[in-house]
Amino acid sequence: MNFAHLHLLLNHFPIIGTIVGLGLFLISFFGKNDDLRRGSLIVFAAVALLTIPTFLSGFGAQLMVKQKPGVSDAFIQRHEGAAMLSLWFMEATGALALIGLWQVHRISRPATWNVSAVLLFSLVTVGLMARTGNTGGDIRHPEIRGSQQVAVTEGTVGSIVHAFEPTPDKFSESILGWWGGWWWAFIMVLHFIGLALLIGTMGALDIRILGFAKQLPIAPLHRFVPWAIVGLGINIVTGMLAFIGQPQNYIYNPAFWLKMLALLLLGLNAAAFYLTGIFDRVERLGAGEDAPMSAKLIAASSLFLCFAVLTLGRYIQPTGDSLRLGSN
Repeated sequence: MNFAHLHLLLNHFPIIGTIVGLGLFLISFFGKNDDLRRGSLIVFAAVALLTIPTFLSGFGAQLMVKQKPGVSDAFIQRHEGAAMLSLWFMEATGALALIGLWQVHRISRPATWNVSAVLLFSLVTVGLMARTGNTGGDIRHPEIRGSQQVAVTEGTVGSIVHAFEPTPDKFSESILGWWGGWWWAFIMVLHFIGLALLIGTMGALDIRILGFAKQLPIAPLHRFVPWAIVGLGINIVTGMLAFIGQPQNYIYNPAFWLKMLALLLLGLNAAAFYLTGIFDRVERLGAGEDAPMSAKLIAASSLFLCFAVLTLGRYIQPTGDSLRLGSN
């Protein structure tokens, strides 16, 4: 399997997932079903996470197909710009979904402003995802275009949306060039702050669940989880900006892809903690009380994956450009 195959495999999840999430969200209004609305928020959060490797694999696919006969660079650039815009809207929708899920936990249902924001962003995201999929399909259909030299044409709606889409090359150059390179340093500092918030907050909770610092009850520690969500958001934004700024330093890097895998497994680990009833069994544990073994296994795997993310991030630079996948 190469990057082109991987991208073709992954790109169905963001497109279909946003449609499914929006469908469930809309049905929950008509049926006044809070469980269905909660399920739609979970779908949005999961799709936002899966959108990241989908977007990343697109750069590898681009490097593989851009030199092939019948492939237009103009169509690739249009698809990449559409993918960037839909990525940011999808991540914003996922962030709003996580806030809604937290509000469900605290006050039984999402706040009105959150419901309105999720609805608005998900509607826009579905449209942008559809455009991204359509522009991606145009890349490898020279029989429709007639020639790879055919100019990119847009309809009325497409022209309006295209005006908001970033130009990939200029966007990448701006990340490295703003403020004489200080912008890049600022991104890296923010990335480490996000890691500290995410891993520090969740690490403290995991350590308590494992049986250390048993004098602390679980509930007060869990109230810091929103800071972990903030850290995750900072990491996603700064990490994606760093990748877009220098994709050649990451796309063939095994440590980078292993870090992405660890992050996806962390998301799966969190889903197992909150959606299987394990959290309900530990939330009310007081000082001196021991967590069940299932919770300890989740906490131990969470700590292991957190250390994996930190370690692999450290080895991204030394192992750069050491992974080459075949093109056949």
